[in-house]
Amino acid sequence: MVEWIVSDGLTDYDAATRFMEERAAAIAEGRAEEAVWLVEHPPLYTAGTSAKPEDLTDPDRFPVHPSKRGGQYTYHGPGQRVAYVMLDVGRRGRDVRRFVEMLEEWVIATLDEFNVKGEIRQGRVGVWVVRGDKPPGPTGQPQEDKIAAIGIRLRKWVSFHGVSINVEPDLEHFSGIVPCGITEHGVTSLVDLGLPVSMEDLDVALKRCFDAVFGPEAPAPGG
Repeated sequence: MVEWIVSDGLTDYDAATRFMEERAAAIAEGRAEEAVWLVEHPPLYTAGTSAKPEDLTDPDRFPVHPSKRGGQYTYHGPGQRVAYVMLDVGRRGRDVRRFVEMLEEWVIATLDEFNVKGEIRQGRVGVWVVRGDKPPGPTGQPQEDKIAAIGIRLRKWVSFHGVSINVEPDLEHFSGIVPCGITEHGVTSLVDLGLPVSMEDLDVALKRCFDAVFGPEAPAPGG
């Protein structure tokens, strides 16, 4: 069983980190069920384990939190759904690459519920949307904007941190960092794409699509 937790309002980032670490330890020891925790944070930047100082272009704008997740700088704030996944990767095949692929599949399937085609790009973490409604980029290729970020950490084969999907955040807030170290592409959201999606709408889709990817009827890792 996976427990779903939804927090109202804005959740303090440090408190969220403490909760995740405690829950992951309890899962590893068999004292707690797996969990998916859906939150929103106040405006802040997080620095993953690969973050480069020069990618924090406006260090005084919002609080900056060092994070033990993989990846570089990421923004969190109101209007963005963060889904923290505390799952037992040990019993799910002990294949970290496949686990990340499953997170990507989950996000893509969720976006598809709103007729948004999310795509993966080699060398670019996260989920991307081709912007046919924008002029081509300098190379003549269609512009692509990031709509979801992914960053996890494992401890004793239990995951924490997770994914974030932009519903209706203030996209200008991303300008204080180089998101995930990528300068040549932008950031978008469901509302920016013209879709009047609420946080509750997204939560329903996340729950529905989770079982198809991670549930008992989902294909086994490597299968």
